[in-house]
Amino acid sequence: MPSFFPMWVVITHFLNLFFMLFLFRSGFEVLSAFPKLYWHEDCPPGREWLRLSKTMHGADSRKPWSSLDEEESWSPLVALPGRKNLGLGRHWHFMSIQFWILTGAVYVVMVFVTGYWHYLVPTHWSIIPDSIRSIGVYLQFELPAKIPGQPFEPAQKLAYFIVIFVMAPLQIASGAAMSPSVIGRFPWYGRLFGGRQGARSVHFLLMCAFAAFTVVHVAMVIIHGLPKEFTAIVLGDPGGNRRLALGIGLAGLFAILIVHVVISWFSLRYRRRTQRLLGLMVDPFEGVLSRAFTSRQQFDRADISPYFRVNGYPPPGEDYQQLAENNFRDYRLSVGGLVEHPVNLSVEQLRALGEQSQITRHNCIQGWTAVAEWAGVPLQRIIDEVQPSPQARHVVFYAMDDKGLTEGEGRYGFFYGTIPIHLASNPQTILALEMNGAPLPVEHGAPVRVRLETQLGFKMVKWVTGIEFVADVTDIGQGMGGWREDQQFYANAAGI
Repeated sequence: MPSFFPMWVVITHFLNLFFMLFLFRSGFEVLSAFPKLYWHEDCPPGREWLRLSKTMHGADSRKPWSSLDEEESWSPLVALPGRKNLGLGRHWHFMSIQFWILTGAVYVVMVFVTGYWHYLVPTHWSIIPDSIRSIGVYLQFELPAKIPGQPFEPAQKLAYFIVIFVMAPLQIASGAAMSPSVIGRFPWYGRLFGGRQGARSVHFLLMCAFAAFTVVHVAMVIIHGLPKEFTAIVLGDPGGNRRLALGIGLAGLFAILIVHVVISWFSLRYRRRTQRLLGLMVDPFEGVLSRAFTSRQQFDRADISPYFRVNGYPPPGEDYQQLAENNFRDYRLSVGGLVEHPVNLSVEQLRALGEQSQITRHNCIQGWTAVAEWAGVPLQRIIDEVQPSPQARHVVFYAMDDKGLTEGEGRYGFFYGTIPIHLASNPQTILALEMNGAPLPVEHGAPVRVRLETQLGFKMVKWVTGIEFVADVTDIGQGMGGWREDQQFYANAAGI
């Protein structure tokens, strides 16, 4: 049997605190992009169970609005990095989760290798009534007796078991259930949580539970005797040098504070560097996920959402307005680049290549979802038509949307997006021409928009005017692989 506080417990305890603070703050940044929580995939405005915003938009609003208008700018004191930096917040979150899981895995392995599990895993149902009695003793402002031969009383032991073996795995599982690649490939997995919105709500509630546990945990340290307990946590020895423990412990907490101050400043001051550095750890995993999974979604018509949010405003230019007024009869889609047979296709010529329909879930990077029926041309038909050369590795979609006019906030340029060519061949990758049995609405990308059912919504370019097959994307735009990637520091792969 190990000592009550072995050094590996001390080290993993510190690392757990270190990485959870990263996860909390970056999680708040992600939440600020859509600070509303739902239990249903439709996300109807006004029906959220929690809203952390004063801004309200109605489904029947007379004034047009976009889901981007729901985004909040939270302070860097709370969010990492704060100030409407969803792309960087996601980078920090997905970097941190890898190390948090690794820390937890090492801890669990050591728990069972060393026999420490005897202190954490209840072996009899009597732990529940014993825990209730322990809580009652606390409420009488007394300390309950510890379990004979163990460092914890029953309520502590049960709480640690729940946190380590129930809450932590469930937090990881609910996070995976928000990945469009995972739930696109395994729709049944998302249904375990009631869909992506259910998983998002569970994820948030578990974060609150972890925060509450941390507060209670600190309170218990104080109640049980701060000098002795603090020494045990820092040095692994309740009888150790208390001054040394105080110095090391405060130095560790101060170091965590300094790290967060520095990374918040660096992330806001050097956003492109932050994107590139964190991308080295995050992008490979996202790329593998995007390559490995293909969508197998097929919802029923009864699942189609009565309300589908609009993301972004239609192109205001006169050329686009004239196309729309003419029902896009003069529209031509230019397809070229590294291909054998460049083409210019009208909407009717696109339809002639063959259509397919699919009822799928749209997963916006902000967090909202909706289900719709899309019909259009499989992108593989375009590939067959133009015959890309072997050097073509990426597909670029150019839009008629000048973001300097439709979005502003210091950003500029016509919208574009890129995908690796293997995504173009996925069976549910289409150029959508219809939505819910009718011609594609202007606000949703008419006459042509991209549908990639294992990716987040920002990859599904609307108002497409051209497609180019290229060998590399570094010389397009600012070289990051898309307008959002260039201007808002998103990751180029969007499978999580």
